[in-house]
Amino acid sequence: MKTPKIVYWSSTAILCFILLYTSGNYFFNHDASIDFFVALGYPVYIIYPLGAAKIMGVTVILFFNHLRLLKEWVYAAFFFNFVLAFFAHFLISDGSHFGAFFALILLLTSYFTGKKVRP
Repeated sequence: MKTPKIVYWSSTAILCFILLYTSGNYFFNHDASIDFFVALGYPVYIIYPLGAAKIMGVTVILFFNHLRLLKEWVYAAFFFNFVLAFFAHFLISDGSHFGAFFALILLLTSYFTGKKVRP
């Protein structure tokens, strides 16, 4: 039982760090975020809501174990976010699609090992 806990908490911690780092960039490095979103073809007004949603999602994943349905929705939202980010980066060939793929692997690892670890 010790190995799944280590895998769960390691993948979840790295995933949450990545999500908080990117949302911090959205808020504190807004000019660079605008350039990225314009290059990807997304509207820039989505930067702040996406950053806030990532912070709220990390909060739910880390602190609200008793709200299982909400946690399922958060994992689903992050799944779609990473899949869409992967294809957006892949289609413009900027090389950043590996980061989205890595985040997707971390998300799936966190989700499936969390099913075993959490009661």
